[in-house]
Amino acid sequence: MNWLDRTIAWLSPESAYKRLDYRKAVNDMRSYDAAGDDHLNAGWRAVNAKAESTDGMYRDTIRARSRDLERNSDILESVVLAFERNVVGGGFKLQAKTENEDLNTAIESLFKLWCRPKNCDVTQQQSFSEICQMLVRRQKVDGGIIVVLRYIDDGVVPLSLQIYEVDDLDTMIPTTTTKKIVNGIEYNAYNRPVAYYLKKYDAYGNYIGTSERIDAKDVLFLFKKKRPSQLREMSELSSTLPRVRDMNQFMEAVSVKERVAALLAVLIKRMTPSGGALGRGNGQPDKRTGYAGKMLSPGMMMELNPGDDVHVVQPPAQAANSAEFIRLQQRLSGSAQGISYEVAARDMSQVNYSSARQGLLEDQKTYLMQQQYLIDHFFIPVYEAFIESAVLAGKISIKDFHTKKESYLQHEWIAPGMKWIDPLKEANANKIALETNQTTLAEIAGNTGNDWREIIDQRAREIEYMKEKGVINSESATKSEEIDKLIEETDDEKPEDES
Repeated sequence: MNWLDRTIAWLSPESAYKRLDYRKAVNDMRSYDAAGDDHLNAGWRAVNAKAESTDGMYRDTIRARSRDLERNSDILESVVLAFERNVVGGGFKLQAKTENEDLNTAIESLFKLWCRPKNCDVTQQQSFSEICQMLVRRQKVDGGIIVVLRYIDDGVVPLSLQIYEVDDLDTMIPTTTTKKIVNGIEYNAYNRPVAYYLKKYDAYGNYIGTSERIDAKDVLFLFKKKRPSQLREMSELSSTLPRVRDMNQFMEAVSVKERVAALLAVLIKRMTPSGGALGRGNGQPDKRTGYAGKMLSPGMMMELNPGDDVHVVQPPAQAANSAEFIRLQQRLSGSAQGISYEVAARDMSQVNYSSARQGLLEDQKTYLMQQQYLIDHFFIPVYEAFIESAVLAGKISIKDFHTKKESYLQHEWIAPGMKWIDPLKEANANKIALETNQTTLAEIAGNTGNDWREIIDQRAREIEYMKEKGVINSESATKSEEIDKLIEETDDEKPEDES
């Protein structure tokens, strides 16, 4: 009751009771339980603010804690590795889609050569696939990562990638009357990045106090934007960190308790004599010693002070039921990141074929979202810069490139394939879908991370080689020849304009 209610109650208890009764009825008719101010929501205080207002003051702290658990928590590392393993895996495959097949082959061959560490990385330490794996990891842990396109003639194509951490943004650059600079990024009137200010370091990695202004067209800032007002990154593990840290501390406590319980120790207790011994005066007791810093160790034998006793604190056993608790926590941690418990914990002991396949399908949707993000925000800009650099450097000869640039930039990325639990069932399903025109060979091959044209070309070479070596018997060879002959006759019967 507030002061007004107390005043009314003093003057008229009946009126005060009716007032409280009406107030309770109004509260019972509220539309949202989450908006109530009863005892269940008494400690729930939240405010509405722009993304930078809620994220800015906590961004560095959360990033530091994410990195700490990345280094020290195997539970968190298993989640991050799941994304590295399934989003990038062995790497993406490029398919050039120009109208000239010879040009497509030349582009793909040159790009494959550029993907080597000495060509694509400005430090010549990472291959293109390794860079992609690091992008996935840092975006998950740090919340974002910065890639700068450096046009330097130090490889097969005058283009290299330089990777910066989000810590390298110079957040001390102030806003001026002509430039809107927030947290090291310069924006225009529509909050579109115009330039990035990145710190400069000496040969030992020490910040020298100056920054480099890099135009936004040469910078790829990869972070997941969740709100329209969000300008910078926030660690994607923010909702998972408290649970992972609690799990680590719980497992450490259980581990210490079980280690203590497994020790064998002998404590010798001496009784204080009641009187002096003959010829030994009054039999003064031995000098007492303390136990500060004493630790149990295997096979330890320790003598107690006279008159001391031992009292052992025996907490209830935890090892028996800790497994179920950890399993639940890992399930929640994995689900917060969009993956199943089985993937996060690498534990398949509680699934059957149907549940494992359903979980795998849901996990793949999460990986596909991340793969599409990489394609849209990283692969496509890098490929376009690669083609333009190759043409300007004369590595690829395209005379009308600048007049038909869009057609020559057409391409496709094939993500790493997903393996199935029962390949036989999937193969039969693909066969039926292909025969009934419900899918295409390109789609089936793409789901396994392969190029359908490469599969057909390779199979043709293998069949021809088996014929040459006599691996295929005469009956199979005859049937194959009959099919080839039938195809040739069909082609001969076509009108000239169709052929």
